[in-house]
Amino acid sequence: MTLSDEDAVRAALAEARVAGEHGEVPIGAVVLDRSRRVIASAANERELAGDPTAHAEVLALRRAGVALGSWRLDGCTLAVTLEPCTMCAGALVLARVARLVFGAWDPKAGAVGSLWDVVRDGRLNHRPEVVAGVREDECSELLASWFAVKRPR
Repeated sequence: MTLSDEDAVRAALAEARVAGEHGEVPIGAVVLDRSRRVIASAANERELAGDPTAHAEVLALRRAGVALGSWRLDGCTLAVTLEPCTMCAGALVLARVARLVFGAWDPKAGAVGSLWDVVRDGRLNHRPEVVAGVREDECSELLASWFAVKRPR
């Protein structure tokens, strides 16, 4: 099944909800191949794995590489519920992801325009197309409601 950007973020939201139910920060990601079919998906697993790099984006990129048999994800789209951090933005650039689609902005750690703009840095040899704010309200609400319960002020 080929997915639109809206559908891809909807699929990432489904991953995020499962993560939230298991005590992880609810962030989900999916990777679409050139034909816009899901080839990999993931949610945050930092708590589960005890791994600070187990962000949804990194895990989805790793799984996509396995699915394609290559670290080069040329033509692929990464859809994620939250603006990637510096680590994840760097990983998607290095993986040669063609497009990044994300939901909510992350003013505290975002590296696709909020705090930094890693993916558009002209000094790098690859710059993916970026589509921001897809299903933004839904992505933001999921995170806000999770943090309200897990980390009340």
